[in-house]
Amino acid sequence: MAKMDPGERFSMDAVRKLDGSEKKPEKAKLGKIAQQVAAQYRRDTMSPVMVAGVLRLAEFALLLLSGMLIFAYYVGFSTHLYWHYPLVIAGVSLVTVIGLELFDCYQVSALLLPTRYVGRMALVWAGAFAVVAIAGFMLKISEDYSRAVFGLWFIIGLGMIVTVRLVMARVIRRWARNGRMERRAVIVGGGKAAEGLIRSIEQQPYNDIRICGIFDDRDDKRSPPIVAGYPKLGNISELIEFARIARIDMLIVSLPLTAEARVLSLLKKLWVLPVDIRLSAHNNQLQFRPRSYSYIGSVPLLDIFDKPINDWDWVAKRAFDIVFSIVGIVLFSPIMLATAIAIKLDSKGPVIFKQKRHGFNNEEIEVFKFRSMYADQSDPTAKKTVTKNDPRVTRVGRFIRKTSIDELPQFFNALFGSLSLVGPRPHAVAAQSHNLLYTEVVDGYFARHRVKPGVTGWAQINGWRGEMDTDEKIKMRTEYDLFYIENWSLWFDLKILVLTPMRLLNTENAY
Repeated sequence: MAKMDPGERFSMDAVRKLDGSEKKPEKAKLGKIAQQVAAQYRRDTMSPVMVAGVLRLAEFALLLLSGMLIFAYYVGFSTHLYWHYPLVIAGVSLVTVIGLELFDCYQVSALLLPTRYVGRMALVWAGAFAVVAIAGFMLKISEDYSRAVFGLWFIIGLGMIVTVRLVMARVIRRWARNGRMERRAVIVGGGKAAEGLIRSIEQQPYNDIRICGIFDDRDDKRSPPIVAGYPKLGNISELIEFARIARIDMLIVSLPLTAEARVLSLLKKLWVLPVDIRLSAHNNQLQFRPRSYSYIGSVPLLDIFDKPINDWDWVAKRAFDIVFSIVGIVLFSPIMLATAIAIKLDSKGPVIFKQKRHGFNNEEIEVFKFRSMYADQSDPTAKKTVTKNDPRVTRVGRFIRKTSIDELPQFFNALFGSLSLVGPRPHAVAAQSHNLLYTEVVDGYFARHRVKPGVTGWAQINGWRGEMDTDEKIKMRTEYDLFYIENWSLWFDLKILVLTPMRLLNTENAY
């Protein structure tokens, strides 16, 4: 059994390299109560991090706009300081937002109770003006600027900040009531430890955690069916299915760190989910480095795994996909048009072939391709892998498969959001190797689905494309996919995108 280094965060590799003595969890059927609970959480939520981020941008824009309107009305752009005023106004707006961040004015508690933070907000706003005034005095240029403009802007700006916060407080309270803004959490492990953890979380004011239930492999004698008013909804295998349906954000493992074998056994089953995994540390006597912890109010949690590509990273990746998908569609539109005509002339049937594949969070998505097989011999389930000189493939199909032109319609998948441009390649839901599903060949295979699948990926540009006719190929593709997930960045995506056309020249495994 792998050992944990108490000075470091849990390593995904350490979890994956366990001895594997546990059975691979089969897809479990949820109980009736668990199904009912999961069904009510199907709708996506708004992350508090994203809400606070949007508020920062909105406050900066409002302060900048109000300052510019006052300047345009009282001074106008005919002044010799026509570019100095906008620069100063933008600087004051930026310093204010940074100051509000430093004074914790974007925390959930501050957004819910803005009246308690009016003093801080006024201090930050006045401080930004003080910085400008001191700079103007030191540079001996303060007399060149209109005191009326900045005096009026100070009053209007402060009123705007307070008004926006009061409106946001009402909106956020409504979102909290209807479950629109919350982090959904599941407690893993029951008994006294879970009860103490739940009580501690509930005592934290204004936290955004909604506990959805408890899952534990132990029977009712060792783990009561109800803990602190929350039901035990099933075992760990059922938790994996529940977390996907209910869009769970966080799993909190309520086990002592000294129960090392059991903790690692749980992590081996749970790391395939696209969620934050935390270990309860509120009763833990061991001390870790501060960066190893996150908090719900004052309740410490040891960070085990983080959900990959989350919050603003997700926004950046989505913007990347939209921009480069449009570029790809425009750039390759002549080739796509010519391909569509060639397919129509070569054989009967539709130009586009649609196939069900596994997408993010193991959900089924429909992927577009140019049809490369005879229509009456197409295999939407992909139970039979396409092999070299496969008689099902048309003349045009052989060419477009070898050159990967058949994948070009997936630019539209990336534009509409079911795929990303870069990510683990999606496999058909019934894809097999030697009559075994890929999940039966590779332990932890579904961990590939913790991020949105891609049109191209790290595995593909490293030679792992085309027919997956051996277990080794499936394992190696999965290894490269997991490396991509653990090391994602926009630069990594750009590198893969740039290298893809060059690596496609190697057509050895494409047929």
